[in-house]
Amino acid sequence: MIELKGLTKVYGKGKKAATALSQLNLSIKKGEIFGVIGHSGAGKSTLIRCINLLERPTKGEVWVDGIDLTKLTQGQLQQKRRKIGMIFQHFNLLSSATVFENIAFPLRLTGASKESIQSKVRELLKLVGLEDHWNKYPAQLSGGQKQRVGVARALASDPDVLLCDEATSALDPQTTDSILRLLLDINQRFNLTIVLITHEMHVIQSICDRVAVIHGGGIVEQGDVTEVFLKPKHDITRDFIRSETQNDGPLRAAINAPHPESSKAVKITFLGQKTYESTLSHVVKETGVIFAILQGTISTIKDVPYGQLIVRFEGPSEAIQETISKLLAQGLDVEVMD
Repeated sequence: MIELKGLTKVYGKGKKAATALSQLNLSIKKGEIFGVIGHSGAGKSTLIRCINLLERPTKGEVWVDGIDLTKLTQGQLQQKRRKIGMIFQHFNLLSSATVFENIAFPLRLTGASKESIQSKVRELLKLVGLEDHWNKYPAQLSGGQKQRVGVARALASDPDVLLCDEATSALDPQTTDSILRLLLDINQRFNLTIVLITHEMHVIQSICDRVAVIHGGGIVEQGDVTEVFLKPKHDITRDFIRSETQNDGPLRAAINAPHPESSKAVKITFLGQKTYESTLSHVVKETGVIFAILQGTISTIKDVPYGQLIVRFEGPSEAIQETISKLLAQGLDVEVMD
């Protein structure tokens, strides 16, 4: 659906030149929710604004639905942009217009009839849960309600792609979750391709199918969210995951505490239905190894349950190795931490 090829964006010239994106390649499938996560200054906002050419790349190609946008005339680009909706961190609503008029604004630009505008706006108000707020002004709305107006406005032209530029970072956690649920519902209902940039791993974990980690203007890691979240390969990815999970200070202290010579600290990852099965209990019963729990968690990545248990195995070295082998044979991921 979206293909970025050799995307490069340089601001300024000569000694003042600053490279925001460098030879970046990315492929996003139709109908998926694709997350891009990165720290401030990593290039993620520039990246998402290059997808609809609000920022024109210095080099590279931007393919959306089989068309290279960089080759279009301004008129052709304007037409194509109508099928690419966008919502913003700070809502970007018209302060002097009602909720109804804000949602209707893109429809009026296309010359839609009064009847079709009335019908479409009512439909969108119901979709985002603002039927009773149609005649209010942005100043009368909460942050979450403002973002719902932004979502409805972005959907007014029936886009194929929805770009979300830090759409939840100005919201409190509870409101963030409600907006994420709304985006997930829209994705599933309309098979809408959503590209979502954020600096919060929780956002990625909640609704995204795949994720790319951006750093220094390039993609350092990408893949299915479960794979990237549970088996991070790059230090930047690990930083994001550590910020989302528990403080590892107490864990590190537990691992380094005095313990029997014949022991191993391991992290066991359970995914899907295995999260709720008693595999570990059965295996240690067979091998005779005992264990102490150092840390554990159960959560979900989108709608997939997972669990991570950090334990110290104690017993003969051969029995500990047999335990690890049996857990691996059961399809669990086991990482020795010592």
